[in-house]
Amino acid sequence: MTRPPDLTDRQALALHRARALKAGPALFLHEAAADEIKERLIEVNRTFTAPAVVTPFAEAWQGLLPEARMVPAEETLELAPGAHDLVIHALALHWANDPVGQLIQCRRALKPDGLFLGVMFGGRSLQELRAVLAEAEAATLGGLSPRVLPMAEIRDLGALLQRAGLALPVADCAEFSVTYQSAYHLMRDLRAMGETNALAARHRRTAPRRLFSEAARRYAEFHTMPDGRIPATVEMIYLTGWAPAETQPQALKPGSARMRLADALNRAAPQPGERNDGGSD
Repeated sequence: MTRPPDLTDRQALALHRARALKAGPALFLHEAAADEIKERLIEVNRTFTAPAVVTPFAEAWQGLLPEARMVPAEETLELAPGAHDLVIHALALHWANDPVGQLIQCRRALKPDGLFLGVMFGGRSLQELRAVLAEAEAATLGGLSPRVLPMAEIRDLGALLQRAGLALPVADCAEFSVTYQSAYHLMRDLRAMGETNALAARHRRTAPRRLFSEAARRYAEFHTMPDGRIPATVEMIYLTGWAPAETQPQALKPGSARMRLADALNRAAPQPGERNDGGSD
């Protein structure tokens, strides 16, 4: 079977992340995600003794689980089979060329009944920037090129968890806006996050300045808020799954029910003069 072409240029992505680290990264979205993951771990009400976090920016996640092993967000993860009772994939899955493969590696690293938690940017992220860049490029250059990473939709991600062999899969999302003085300030933050264009299909030549001037103009024209700032939508999708274990709830096997559906319906139906709430007339 022919392997599909890579979506991400991993070398370019590594350079972008290194540049962000050198200049002082903007990690507020990682910190917000870590706070949400912390709340979810409190709800699980379990003590994890061998956690691991897959992340390109370890410093943003060290405070969540100081004892956790920090694992670089590469295509092949440095995770030993069955070594962890908790694996967190932290805002890096959207850049993976093989997201299912990433999930499978995390599942294999879990002990039975170990917990996987993932967080990634969803398909509604940067919807305003996508639109104005496309419009500006069509207007100034007469065509379109890949400039913003396509991101997964939440409806597809539960199935990916199942394909990876994780039990009890759940995908949910949180959406919010970050506001900026201008589109240039937003793009500066994306650079400081290591989230600039690392698409394998991107144009390698430097984009003309007029493209970004036109995009900034359109952003301001169509999206300026009453306070003069512009919004940038951020959608974070949270993934939860468990390594299979015999102690987990199991679905009934087909044909194992002890009562026919028709019998159950007849039993539940009230007879004339009777109520089905246990009361009396």
